[in-house]
Amino acid sequence: MQKQLEQLDEDYGVEWQEYEIGELFSVIKRGKRLKSLDRIAGIIPFITAGVGKQGLSSYVGNDIEIFPANSLTIDMFGSVFYRSFDYGADDHVTVLVSSEQKYSKYILLYIAPLIEKAISGKFDYSRNFYASDAPEIRIQLPTVNKDGKQEIAFDYIEKFVSTLETERLATLELYMNATGMSSYELDLNEKNALNVLEKVTLKEFRMEDVLVWQKNISELNPLHLDSLTISNELKYPFYGQATVYNGVIEYRHLKAEVLNNKLSKPTILIHSNNQNTVYLDTPFYLKDGHGATSVLQSENLNRMTAQFFMTSIKKVILQKYTYNSKATKIELKNTYISLPVKPDNTPDYDYMSTVISAMQKVVIKNVVDYLDQRIEKTKGIIGA
Repeated sequence: MQKQLEQLDEDYGVEWQEYEIGELFSVIKRGKRLKSLDRIAGIIPFITAGVGKQGLSSYVGNDIEIFPANSLTIDMFGSVFYRSFDYGADDHVTVLVSSEQKYSKYILLYIAPLIEKAISGKFDYSRNFYASDAPEIRIQLPTVNKDGKQEIAFDYIEKFVSTLETERLATLELYMNATGMSSYELDLNEKNALNVLEKVTLKEFRMEDVLVWQKNISELNPLHLDSLTISNELKYPFYGQATVYNGVIEYRHLKAEVLNNKLSKPTILIHSNNQNTVYLDTPFYLKDGHGATSVLQSENLNRMTAQFFMTSIKKVILQKYTYNSKATKIELKNTYISLPVKPDNTPDYDYMSTVISAMQKVVIKNVVDYLDQRIEKTKGIIGA
């Protein structure tokens, strides 16, 4: 993809020039306050400040100003979103509309993150973003020389965003194939799991009571890898205590006696220094760290339950431990995490699997809903 983007730059010969938001949008307007208690249920999407659901707080039937689709909003904290639908907005939201220059969806999707980057860190509870702040925001846009005049390279932007979107489509299809997810539609059990999510009974369990610390784990000095190498095949991951690439330093094919998890059991790694938590279900090699990495398994652990466990674990250990107060094996064994339980107060592993599966499908469906209209047009490009 990088080569395609570089080729675009070369084909268009773009330069970069600063533009003020006031130059780009003819309508810069603030919404109007509508208190929660005054809202009448209806079908009009109502936008407020916040990143959750991109600020979509409710659907109302009040007599309010309707802002047009294909516009941008900036909330009081500086979060910028593209709107593909007509909507109402409260007084903590600024609306940007171009009534003279009809920008396409791609143009607005390109501009939105540039605005957010330009105002990042400047606005919060103590200093809100206001509509009056918008006109003088400056962003850089690609320009071309057309008949001796510098103009925004709209064609370039369209193709740039389209290229990125095509790449995302390919990635989405690969992900669904790799996970065996033939459908992102929720089944009845998954719907029920999400419906009771806030009401589910949780109980605290000591980690040692629900997970098993693996013994006789081989840890390797990186300086000895070459002497242990069997072939140049990039066969199994070599993990270290790092947060980038999920802790994978490289892939190696080493002697069998230093290989861990030969049966490919579902496994959770927790690194004591940085509390990085990783799931894997393949054999692996581990960098030496004087036992600094906990290797956890359980007969009830699978890809789905592991994700639930990891969420519960990280919620606790990221607050409890630091580099100077490490998440050692002794500490972790006596750390308590919250898990959903059945009526007999034992962990409800079926529920964990179902709710994680449902959440994954919801995320995929949100992506698909956005890209669905583009899939057929891009099938030929991605070779599907």
